[in-house]
Amino acid sequence: MPHIKNALLRFRIIDKMIRNKYKSYPSKKELREACEESLYGSIDGLHICNSTIEKDLFNMKMEHDAPIKYSKKNGGYYYEDPSYSINDIPLSEDELSSIKYAVDTLHQFKETPFFKEFGNAIDKIVDRISVGSAQNEMSKYIKFEAANSIGGNEFLPMLLEAIQRKKKVWFIYTSFIKGQGKPRKVSPLFLKEYRNRWYLISYDPSQNDIRTYALDRIEDPKILEDEQIKPKDFDADTYFQNAMGITSYKGEAKKIILKADEIASRYIKSQPIHHSQEVLEETENGTSFEFKLLLSEELIRTLLSYGGEIEIIEPLELKSALTERILAMTKRYNL
Repeated sequence: MPHIKNALLRFRIIDKMIRNKYKSYPSKKELREACEESLYGSIDGLHICNSTIEKDLFNMKMEHDAPIKYSKKNGGYYYEDPSYSINDIPLSEDELSSIKYAVDTLHQFKETPFFKEFGNAIDKIVDRISVGSAQNEMSKYIKFEAANSIGGNEFLPMLLEAIQRKKKVWFIYTSFIKGQGKPRKVSPLFLKEYRNRWYLISYDPSQNDIRTYALDRIEDPKILEDEQIKPKDFDADTYFQNAMGITSYKGEAKKIILKADEIASRYIKSQPIHHSQEVLEETENGTSFEFKLLLSEELIRTLLSYGGEIEIIEPLELKSALTERILAMTKRYNL
């Protein structure tokens, strides 16, 4: 990447370090090492020196009004306004060009096995950058999907660190059902995203079972020095193999057969409900599909979204579950 772009990248790294509430007041040395490791993969000082970081801090103040202060007491830097973030400032042409360079490079590898599952994400970034330089004008003609942040994403680095170090974590968790925060001490196993919300899959020794926690309902997480306890047979791919969304449990996956009308069939073919989806029969009036899935709330809600355009053929318990929901809706609307 052209060296003239590196300062813009260092600004973002420094900003992230200063805003890290789990490791407050980073020193000049820590800022330099973080920038050098991110950009060059080393911390020996051959590529970035302390004077470079000093200039970066000065330029961030001058160019971006960053309220950077130095704390003698804590031996590091902080923002006088804790709510400040350089990410709130619109990207400049140089920054867009810098990102485009990186994305163009990444785009060349999107078909390789390692990156294949991120193909759609890479394409979205490419599309966004393609119109980014004329964002104000192009916003009249194009609108990208934007996920509303619901919190919890800031815990991802910490939880990932705990998983990699095989350490337990402690946090306060508030469930939707009980509405009261309770302390949890678990062994983190896996992080999974579903519909723009992140979840922690963990093992709870007190319940001798695997538990799922939404990150937006986690408070005050801490990495403990206790060694992680992991079930011998746990494997993330196997655990979610027959699951839809985030819900999975010990049980037998059911063979599901549904018949969809002509239009609904096209949607289901273009966006499969599950990787096990197969077409059983196609007629002029629609298509019959077969899946192998655990019956879950996510599945029921997805099927209900098709309304009267689909019919569950089997199993009976899924058909009954949908019937109960439909009757409840009918009663609510006095139909």
